[in-house]
Amino acid sequence: MTENKTRPTGDDVAALLDAIADPQRRADAQAVCAMMARASGESPRVWSGGMVGFGTYRYRYESGREGEWFITGFASRAAALTLYVMDGFPQHQELMARLGKYKTGKSCLYVNRLADVDGALLEELVTHSVAHMRATHETGAPGEG
Repeated sequence: MTENKTRPTGDDVAALLDAIADPQRRADAQAVCAMMARASGESPRVWSGGMVGFGTYRYRYESGREGEWFITGFASRAAALTLYVMDGFPQHQELMARLGKYKTGKSCLYVNRLADVDGALLEELVTHSVAHMRATHETGAPGEG
């Protein structure tokens, strides 16, 4: 069975965020990092690919492939700040309708600037997603990773 190539690296989160060239994107990433730490009760860890993740959960596909992934996280990408909302968006439609300006993928929320969305609603979305992931997946105890 192949191992997941995306995993915690041990790199310094502050150094990763400080290296973001655009001052507004850097400030937004730092604010999202603080918000996700509050919403998850977890410390941030750098994962390969320049992602910052909070907590972990075990997944297993029908194919038998399994691994570990973060419960929530984010990455600063060239086009947008990408927030990983692991339980997806269909069950959050009412909240999403009021969130602001964004795009989504399956479990990715793309935000150009944090000012484009309602920060309190964003934190509520992440908090609900984290609670759902903990209720439906094998996770480490808060603070374990």
